[in-house]
Amino acid sequence: MMKRTSGFTDSPALRFVLMMGVVNLFGDVTYEGGAAINGQFLGALGASAAAVSIIAGSGEFLGYALRSVSGYVADRTGRYWLVTFVGYAINLFAVPAMALAGSWQIAGVLIIAERIGRAIRKPTVEAMISYTTGKLGRGWAYGLNTALDETGATVGPLIIALVLLLGGDYRTGFAWLFVSAVLAGAALAAARVGFPVPARLEDRPTAEAKGFGAPYWLYMAAAAVFAAGLMSYELVAFHLARMQLVAGPWIPVLLALSTGCGVIANLVLGRLYDRIGLPVILAGVVLSALFAPLAFQNTLLPIVLAMPLWGVGYATQDTLLKAVIAGILPEGRRGLAFGLFYAAYGVGWLVGSIATGLLYERSLPAVIAFVMIAQLASLPLFLLAGRGHR
Repeated sequence: MMKRTSGFTDSPALRFVLMMGVVNLFGDVTYEGGAAINGQFLGALGASAAAVSIIAGSGEFLGYALRSVSGYVADRTGRYWLVTFVGYAINLFAVPAMALAGSWQIAGVLIIAERIGRAIRKPTVEAMISYTTGKLGRGWAYGLNTALDETGATVGPLIIALVLLLGGDYRTGFAWLFVSAVLAGAALAAARVGFPVPARLEDRPTAEAKGFGAPYWLYMAAAAVFAAGLMSYELVAFHLARMQLVAGPWIPVLLALSTGCGVIANLVLGRLYDRIGLPVILAGVVLSALFAPLAFQNTLLPIVLAMPLWGVGYATQDTLLKAVIAGILPEGRRGLAFGLFYAAYGVGWLVGSIATGLLYERSLPAVIAFVMIAQLASLPLFLLAGRGHR
């Protein structure tokens, strides 16, 4: 009798991670495609640099702060899939609706709505994926899912760049993203049918914990400080368009370059985290801090060199921080734990976005200094949290 070989279908945990990765792939085609032209579109509608940065920062703040609410609701009701579907519906379809925006204020509302939708579904998705980490490894489970996510984030801006190169305008680009939004919804429905109760994927349930503990709160503080130094691509794109350093269709290509590098960074950093832990996070923070000094130069080469560092920064956020929190989550409170963590992260992002938006109008060196100091200031907090978690 022939011995059955191990394959894709032999690992339900891997299959679930990949299926949700496909959902995120099409999702990121949609909203990262939109993000590639949000800043320029707002500028074309008459928004200032401060307005662009504050809209982006407010959206990110709500996109993180509201996760505690949706995470709490999901934990209390157990309706993880329902919350996820509601979040994705808002998250996805606010983007193609930008094609109908008649003013920068309406466009700003839609940008913020897209982030709110992401806030609703994000903690439930992270909690469901956390049930696979016992079998796959925390860094690898989140790294693999995020790599598929970032693949979509690479394809989306390239689609927009192609639309612009073929003579289409921003509204045409937003309209085309309706297709990927529908595909993401279909993939999500397939994942729901295949895995109605993702909690059953858990290998060895962790012991119930009464509280989150000191390491959790220290990691939260470190992440908030780090977030203050991360920059939204809307402000970067606005800068490139204002300074006329890059032709309009090539600004999305630069975003695709950064997210393409992020795909590799997620896989590499995720694997390394499972092997050596905290030092990988520290290295990611240092590399991310080098982004701003290169991105805000007046020549193209340093800007191109900066893009992979932007990808590393977001890999640190999207893979490593999730892996850390998944390792200290209390049983039955994972949605809330992720939600609270990212609420603090959103506060840091909002503070940083307001600061960089206002500083940009006055002094680029001040923007660079603020971004670097904020990110590097998170290092001692990460170290303290890591020592407390041993």
